[in-house]
Amino acid sequence: MTTGTSAPGRDELLRDLLGILGDLTSDWDTEFSGTIGADTRLIADLAFESIDVVQLIVAIEERYRRRDLPFEELLMVDGRYVEEIRVGELVEFLHRRLGAKPTIAGPAGAEVR
Repeated sequence: MTTGTSAPGRDELLRDLLGILGDLTSDWDTEFSGTIGADTRLIADLAFESIDVVQLIVAIEERYRRRDLPFEELLMVDGRYVEEIRVGELVEFLHRRLGAKPTIAGPAGAEVR
């Protein structure tokens, strides 16, 4: 895990996510028999349900000690929830966002950077 001021690279993010996903799904009974990788789909391949996505987000927030990541950018398009997320899309989202300065809630919910 990377801490400090530098954002983790894509390879490190992928390794971290594969570890998190492995932990989350290790005791699941799914029909997915392949190896989890960048092209793996969370819903179609790993049989994720909405609560699983929430658990994944919490695990990511804990791993990187960031609770300000705007996951709605990944999960929603034009005000609607996306139907699928690939591991690689999650890597790209995290690569962009973990390099951004943390946001702190200011007065009346205003964001302070």
